[in-house]
Amino acid sequence: MKWGKMADHVQGLAQLEILCKQLYETTDTAVRHQAEKALVEFTNSPDCLSKCQLLLERGSSSYSQLLAATCLSKLVSRTSNPLPLEQRVDIRNYVLNYLATRPKLAAFVTQALIQLYARITKLGWFDCQKEDYVFRNVIADVTRFLQDSVEHCIIGVTILSQLTNEINQADTTHPLTKHRKIASSFRDSSLFDIFTLSCNLLKQASAKNLNLNDESQHGLLMQLLKLSYNCLNYDFIGTSTDESSDDLCTVQIPTSWRSAFLDSSTLQLFFNLYHSIPPSLSPLVLSCLVQIASVRRSLFNNAERAKFLSHLVDGVKRILANPQCLPDPNNYHEFCRLLARLKSNYQLGELVKVENYPEVIRLIANFTVTSLQHWEFAPNSVHYLLSLWQRLAASVPYVKATEPHLLETYTPEVTKAYITSRLESVHVILRDGLEDPLDDAGLVQQQLDQLSTIGRCEYEKTCALLVQLFDQAAQTYQELLQSTNSSAVDITVQEGRLTWLVYIIGAVIGGRVSFASTDEQDAMDGELVCRVLQLMNLTDSRLAQAGNERLELAMLSFFEQFRKIYIGDQVQKSSKLYRRLSEVLGLNDETMVLSVFIGKIITNLKYWGQCEPITSKTLQLLNDLSLGYSSVRKLVKLSAVQFMLNNHTSEHFSFLGVNNQSNLSDMRCRTTFYTALGRLLMVDLGEDEDQFEQFMLPLTAAFEAVAQMLSTNTFNEQEAKRTLVGLVRDLRGIAFAFNAKTSFMMLFDWIYPAYMPILQRAIELWYHDPACTTPVLKLMAELVHNRSQRLQFDVSSPNGILLFRETSKMITTYGNRILTLGEVPKDQVYSVKLKGVSVCFAMLKAVLSGNYVNFGVFRLYGDDALDNALQTFIKLLLSIPHSDLLDYPKLSQSFYSLLEVLTQDHMNFIASLEPHVVMYILSSISEGLTALDTMVCTGCCSSLDHIVTYLFKQLSRSTKKRPTPMATDDRFLHIMQQHPEMIQQMLSTVLNIIIFEDCRNQWSMSRPLLGLILLNEKYFADLRNSIVNSQPPEKQQAMHLCFENLMEGIERNLLTKNRDRFTQNLSVFRREVNDSMKNSTYGVNSNDMMS
Repeated sequence: MKWGKMADHVQGLAQLEILCKQLYETTDTAVRHQAEKALVEFTNSPDCLSKCQLLLERGSSSYSQLLAATCLSKLVSRTSNPLPLEQRVDIRNYVLNYLATRPKLAAFVTQALIQLYARITKLGWFDCQKEDYVFRNVIADVTRFLQDSVEHCIIGVTILSQLTNEINQADTTHPLTKHRKIASSFRDSSLFDIFTLSCNLLKQASAKNLNLNDESQHGLLMQLLKLSYNCLNYDFIGTSTDESSDDLCTVQIPTSWRSAFLDSSTLQLFFNLYHSIPPSLSPLVLSCLVQIASVRRSLFNNAERAKFLSHLVDGVKRILANPQCLPDPNNYHEFCRLLARLKSNYQLGELVKVENYPEVIRLIANFTVTSLQHWEFAPNSVHYLLSLWQRLAASVPYVKATEPHLLETYTPEVTKAYITSRLESVHVILRDGLEDPLDDAGLVQQQLDQLSTIGRCEYEKTCALLVQLFDQAAQTYQELLQSTNSSAVDITVQEGRLTWLVYIIGAVIGGRVSFASTDEQDAMDGELVCRVLQLMNLTDSRLAQAGNERLELAMLSFFEQFRKIYIGDQVQKSSKLYRRLSEVLGLNDETMVLSVFIGKIITNLKYWGQCEPITSKTLQLLNDLSLGYSSVRKLVKLSAVQFMLNNHTSEHFSFLGVNNQSNLSDMRCRTTFYTALGRLLMVDLGEDEDQFEQFMLPLTAAFEAVAQMLSTNTFNEQEAKRTLVGLVRDLRGIAFAFNAKTSFMMLFDWIYPAYMPILQRAIELWYHDPACTTPVLKLMAELVHNRSQRLQFDVSSPNGILLFRETSKMITTYGNRILTLGEVPKDQVYSVKLKGVSVCFAMLKAVLSGNYVNFGVFRLYGDDALDNALQTFIKLLLSIPHSDLLDYPKLSQSFYSLLEVLTQDHMNFIASLEPHVVMYILSSISEGLTALDTMVCTGCCSSLDHIVTYLFKQLSRSTKKRPTPMATDDRFLHIMQQHPEMIQQMLSTVLNIIIFEDCRNQWSMSRPLLGLILLNEKYFADLRNSIVNSQPPEKQQAMHLCFENLMEGIERNLLTKNRDRFTQNLSVFRREVNDSMKNSTYGVNSNDMMS
């Protein structure tokens, strides 16, 4: 054993075992905490390795074995001071022997040891010992387990399964590029062998008639299925798709696997297993089938695909014909996923050619109808069935095949089943007190989106059904309201049914596709719209006594769809829908229909002002209407809109009230309201200052009230906060809407200088209360944002500089005060501190890049406004850990876009910073280069480019012996020369991303790369050699040539012409390298590149 000296005494062992017991068994938190601390010290101690081996050899409890396994996993995973290769090989061999000689360990110990084996193997995948990749003989390692008892077999299969999983998952401690190289190499060298092995073992198992009541044989089969699933679920091409985007997954099986899928026995194996094993295991079989059904289309030619599809459809037909396992929810869910894949991966034209298509589509339709009727069973699986029918219905206009698709027969049945089952559920849900699906807005919206396409297939049948059901429900509802002795429950049931119908009518209207729609269909839409509007008149007339929140939300959803399809600049006004509205309701044109919208909006704001969901959706509708070019001009002419513009006070609109007991954050909808009002006001505002002053009266009064309160010492703090927060939210809405110079200048003159001090005072007083400061900071960020060039001051006006002074003052006030809060708990750090900081960064970025301030003036006249703002930025930045910069998306976007502006225009400031600050900024750029958010990554490239260009210029100057530059320039150069590894690290990162990854922003990446190469020519040469040498011998020449061509014709300068040439060379380089590596089974093995 070469693990380090065996400890001579075992006294520490008993102590460790006691600690393990305390950690895993005690219920006393204090004791557990102490044990945890002691064990962390143990993990970090120098003799941890030898102690772990002692624990495994002589430990008496499973917990001590678990501790040893997890400690070893940590040791082999650490990136600083890694274990030498010999030790890792020893540990690997020891673990395999340990597992082979002790097959009856506690399950969690076996699991931890297998995890340790997988981790060592993954991290050592490219390690060589005497020309041999020592960690790659995985299948040989496992074979001896597979030839032994059932327990050994289970361990062997679990090892492969866990290893496949481990290699497939990126971890945060190692670079993504390294993970992708290991994953690709494992895919090319071992994965297919592992998959073939698992299929062969499954074939043997299914031929043997296993006794599945025997726990160990049941366990073996389960591990085999998990292994097959992990192989099929592998991330073959490094897209690391998000688990939640389940519908769109294509499984990118490599071409070398074709044989397994052309041979129908693989597919048959899983279908046969499904019918022969117990329901507890069949979900795993179905998961494998879902993956197999999703194999990329390009793996086959047309004839092969047709054959594969016909086997697949046969298997599905067999399951539908013998549905005894489907009542199990897990089976049912996976089977619904399998059905959805039939259409997401194959075309309707291919499906109809399958031999048994008519029979299969009938079975699928019956299965769907039955599923929809049993709405209470597995509600989360319905999505997949609807997605299948949605895709089938959407393909009908495009199908070229002569074989009948029969969808005109079956789709209306599905539509009918969905609608009637939702209506029938209402009464049962009320009776049994079940959860109402209508409360889950996301789920309902998703199903309605699917239904909108399904219902448009054979639309006249859908409409006839909806008209009939709606008329029945509405008539019953009316009778119940008029009758004196009707029960509240009956009324609620009818309201529930009408709610579903209104949602569904909105959805099918929203499913109208302009090019496929006929006049008859528009007339049918008219029938449906008339009915909903008549129902609305009835319910609105009762709002003084009672209203139904869900029904109102359904109405708003209906209006949203109606607006999208029939109102606005693109709609044909001659549509048959308007003719029907005119006949039934006397609404002759779009203006009259808009007045119905506005009437509804005002009614909702009047009666539902205290109901946040209805208020915010109503205001969203108003906001959407105010966006249309023609509709906003028609709206302004309506008397109701003029009423809103002249009376936006809390007596008319209760949600504008201040003294209600709601949260401060519930006032968000006020911004939406004032954005819409601002757009409506701008239509006819022109340069009319009196009209503007008139409109602003309520806001002027509110500001005066706050000023009055703040001027006294004893004021009601809550009231002051509420008034102020409401006011700044209103103003932000107006500021956002005023995107023209004349109107924005009126607003600017109104707020500055009169009311600015109040905003500054609020930040001083309430900096620790984010519900108050965030709206104020956001208003300021909006005011300094030069949207559509609206901030253009006259030549003789100092307002640009004065506005920057105010901005600087606010950032400095807030920044210095928020830093006095000290340590903020992790779960509150974003809301209390980082959110405000993020808005400050955005504000500073807006003002620095607004082009209305000459920043050179400040130093010239000894004004410290610019310095203060930049120094506060640095203080705030240093108080944020690196990890937080990338963990919070809004913070990372505002920080990196600000950094881009600073490196572009204020590089002298960056160059004058202390070394530790420069290093902090550089490492934040380095981490941002590999961020998943493309905006962040592009911003980092741009910042890096500015820094590198600056450095390059400084260096060229210093070699030309110009008069001495400023000391700060020298200092920055000096820092860089002291830490060359920082820039070198970034050079290797950028090069890695371009060569090995799916590089989405190649142009941005190419810009800093040339500068990085010119600053580090020697390092670049070493890097190039290590990449070339890591290729297989026959590829080295080609790779060397690629690098030669990359620098072909490139001069030693950073002029635009030279850069453009480099960018062109780089895209050729990337293509050639990728082609060369595609044909290679090797990855790249250069450890120094990845370190």
